[in-house]
Amino acid sequence: MSAETVSLGCRLNFAESETLAALAPKNEEWVIVNSCAVTNEAVRQTRQAIRKAHRRRPDARILVTGCAAELDGPSFERMPEVARVVGNSAKLRAFGGMTSVAAGTHSRVRSFVAVQTGCDHRCTFCSIWQARGPSVSLAFEAIRDAISREIDRGSKEIVLTGVDITDYRGGLGLLCQRLLAADPRLQRLRLSSLDSIEIDGALFELIAGEKRLMPHFHLSLQAGDDMILKRMKRRHSRAIAVRAVERIKAARADSTIGADLIAGFPTETEEMSLNSLKLLDDCDIVAAHVFPFSARPGTPAARMPQLKQEVVKARAARLRGAAATRRSAWLDSLVGTLQPVLMESGGKGHSNGFAPVWMSDSKLGDSGLARIGGRDGDHLVGAWA
Repeated sequence: MSAETVSLGCRLNFAESETLAALAPKNEEWVIVNSCAVTNEAVRQTRQAIRKAHRRRPDARILVTGCAAELDGPSFERMPEVARVVGNSAKLRAFGGMTSVAAGTHSRVRSFVAVQTGCDHRCTFCSIWQARGPSVSLAFEAIRDAISREIDRGSKEIVLTGVDITDYRGGLGLLCQRLLAADPRLQRLRLSSLDSIEIDGALFELIAGEKRLMPHFHLSLQAGDDMILKRMKRRHSRAIAVRAVERIKAARADSTIGADLIAGFPTETEEMSLNSLKLLDDCDIVAAHVFPFSARPGTPAARMPQLKQEVVKARAARLRGAAATRRSAWLDSLVGTLQPVLMESGGKGHSNGFAPVWMSDSKLGDSGLARIGGRDGDHLVGAWA
């Protein structure tokens, strides 16, 4: 009898959920809901997931953990479906296990391995630093061993994850270099969200010269206007973000860029909003995660002059529409090309640049060059070359 996991939000949650599931008592039925608190919508979805899990498995005990549980544990304890609530600080000891590193598999060929947790920054819109605590880097040996275990389990690609992985003690670039040198079986290394101002020289060297580092880089940009970035208390300017992308592209021409962007931040004018819209082109963003601003309780941004909800929604829709147009053009540009692809599940995989690819003549874990013959919605359609 194994514990079921329901993970919301960041990839760090996915990794930790798998660790928790492995520690759960084998003679008991548990559903572990690892919650997210990045937006009010994420908290709502957590409650929805709890109720859905209870309807699906009424005899199982539900444990709620994660950021929403850390920030507002009593509200989840009051839910009749919930048996137990454990905050982030104690989640890996929830079932009596003692572990300092989380490694888990999201699909059987791609694994997420935590290298860091917590955050030392105080962005005005964010409550995650309260939920996760200060930045803590996990020991190299623990990360190395976790990766080795995932490869032993059949993983073909490792994704390094955390709350702020570019804040890794000693530098993320050096960590990646050491990991790639430590295990020659590690042939595909991918990075989760990066802070553009913290990308170090060693990481730029890897981008330029290490083909085992996958060339898709997701940046935590949030906005494209300097005044809004300042009011967000972000540490980068618009120019720094653009320059970081230029350096990535110069180091490796086939790099693709993703980004998190917030629409409708308090005090945002139409001109400021258009500056974020233009950032899509200026940073060649092909995978945008657009969030309408959500005022999180207790954050400085929640006390700033708020925009009307219809304005926030309209700006988010405009930003998403423009991002979808750019993504569509990017996918079209790949038709007729050869792309390295790793197949993950159900005939679906991703290229090195993280374009989704359907391959009917494939099985789980297949990899190699695919000829892209067409496109079906948000997926490319390919066949082995």
